[in-house]
Amino acid sequence: VAPSEARDRMLLPLRGSNFGGWTRLPPRQSAPHLPRPLTGQRQAVLSLAAGAVTRLQKHRMAGYGSQAPPAAHQEVPNLDADRLALLKKHGIDLEAIEPMGAKVVGFDLKKPNPPGEILEALQLEMAGRGFLVFAGQGVLSGDEQCSASELWGGREMHSTHGVHPEAPNKHIFRLSNNPSVGINGVGPQWHNDGSFEVGVFSHVGYHIVQVPKGKGDTMFAHQGAAYDALSSEKQERWSRLVSVNATSGVLHPMVHAHPISGRRSVYLHLGMTGGVLEKAKDKDEFRLMEETELTNLFHEYNDLLNAGLPQNGGKYAISYQYQQGDCIFIDNLAIAHKASPEAHQDPGKQGLRILHRTTVKAMKDFLPGFGLPARATRELLRAADEAAAGKGVFVAGGLGFRWDPTIRMQN
Repeated sequence: VAPSEARDRMLLPLRGSNFGGWTRLPPRQSAPHLPRPLTGQRQAVLSLAAGAVTRLQKHRMAGYGSQAPPAAHQEVPNLDADRLALLKKHGIDLEAIEPMGAKVVGFDLKKPNPPGEILEALQLEMAGRGFLVFAGQGVLSGDEQCSASELWGGREMHSTHGVHPEAPNKHIFRLSNNPSVGINGVGPQWHNDGSFEVGVFSHVGYHIVQVPKGKGDTMFAHQGAAYDALSSEKQERWSRLVSVNATSGVLHPMVHAHPISGRRSVYLHLGMTGGVLEKAKDKDEFRLMEETELTNLFHEYNDLLNAGLPQNGGKYAISYQYQQGDCIFIDNLAIAHKASPEAHQDPGKQGLRILHRTTVKAMKDFLPGFGLPARATRELLRAADEAAAGKGVFVAGGLGFRWDPTIRMQN
């Protein structure tokens, strides 16, 4: 069922052994409602109040999640001297971009089979600094960008997007501020790509094909440094939170240990999260957060990442302005990103912008921890709503919970 067809219905948008797809639930008079400005949105609001914790069918699953020990880090790490020396021997220079990221000079993405020690060094720097800009690449063909993407992470394309008629192949997500040229308006809020998957994309590539005359930035925020910026009390509470994806029911931890660096990092998709589960401190029980709690949490997360921008006095976020020939690769579990407002402006005022995105298969599943399944089950959500006294909120499909009705959201 498409999100547009889910209007004014109580739906459970989950997949599992007990149900396949969307299941209609009877409306309840006690069901909580979202704020009045949302009443016209094409969303379905779910409040479940049945079952008990003893009915919860848990699946003990290994994976990196909320229970990993904290790592002692501050802000964004410096480039590693040994890796810089190794790359220099191969004629590759790595220059820090402040406050995060790095520029790679002397590495041709079009050349096949680069040495493994080079790829390892670059991927480790990507995990630490968040992203690498491979400068001066010219215009890569679709196949060349896919080959370059498969140098990282799971080393295989994982493409789930719509394909624009102008895209060079099915793996290229072609984005533009001109809808006839590419898909417009995508990703205006902080997010990580592939959050609807159990295995969230390990790495993402952004190749600028046409740089606009005005600004057309992508904004990046370091999620490890963002975690460090939290108070100890908030670190503890957020480490007990698990997001529920609005379109697939996939569960992801709000705090996790990064699979490469091991660094404690925050994680939340601000445009596709339907609800959040909170684990009790002293018992093995989860509750769905209530409307006001969700609104506050999403605003706090948004403010946290925005606070990392230099203009806000931070040192862990950046608005990167593309140069012709740039191809950026990001570690998709180290940093969040969003399109700058200017990226979607009318090409008549801004100039034409064309960006090709590629997504890489996960290195491992991104599991919620706490013995929870990879996807939410009917029993889990029912028990979690009962623990919330029937006030838990889950918004099904599409954009998920609308935490700010005044802002634009699009996936």
